[in-house]
Order: sequence, then structure tokens, then C-alpha cells
Amino acid sequence: METTSNTKRTVVLGASPNPERYSFMAVNRLKSKGHPVVAIGSRAADIGDTPIITTPPAVEDVDTVTLYLNPARQQQYYDYILQLKPRRIIFNPGAENTELENIARKNNIEPVNACTLVLLSTGQF
Repeated sequence: METTSNTKRTVVLGASPNPERYSFMAVNRLKSKGHPVVAIGSRAADIGDTPIITTPPAVEDVDTVTLYLNPARQQQYYDYILQLKPRRIIFNPGAENTELENIARKNNIEPVNACTLVLLSTGQF
């Protein structure tokens, strides 16, 4: 149905190998819904068959960056996120960041304060 979302990638920033973390659940749920995922975190590990990469890679065709980092930890990724040219950035609960939201708007990126898991479960992703 939604061919654009299934061909464009979602970058999960703040991915964790801990099954109790929302970022872990989001990677699995995105994959189960057919979304290509790039998981970036502070520790190299795997979430199922998805590796968690510690050095942000060059990625093309990014639709969404979904954040699981607090605002202070996001700062080091500002330039990286802008370079990805995503359509939107999802600020999950606890990741809300007015500074990055304003930077995103200035770069024609839609900031969304929402929960990726809720968006997926309600068909709004």
C-alpha cells in the first residue's frame, strides 16, 4: 500500500539491545511492518537481525529519524540528522527538543512529538 514508506529508511537514533527499551521495541515493530531500519546506538549489538551501529553511517533515502535520546545527547547528532535529509524527525517521549525542532523546520524537516510505537500501532506511521 504505502510504497514510499517501505522503500525509504527509518533511522532509529538511540537504539538499545535491551528488550525492555522502547527503541528496541521500535526497531522490531518497524521491521515487522516492512520498514527498512538503520539502528544507531552507543553499544554495538544486534536487535534480531538488525545490527546496532555505533558510528553513524552515510544513509540515503531516509524518510524518518526517530529519536530515543535526551536533548543533551542529541546535540552531537544535529549535523548528521540534517545530512540525512529526512522528511520528518519523531521526538519520542523524553526526547522532545525545541532547539532541534526549530533547526528541523528551518531545513524543511517536519518535527513530530509522538511515540513511534503508537504511530505504528494506530496505522499513522
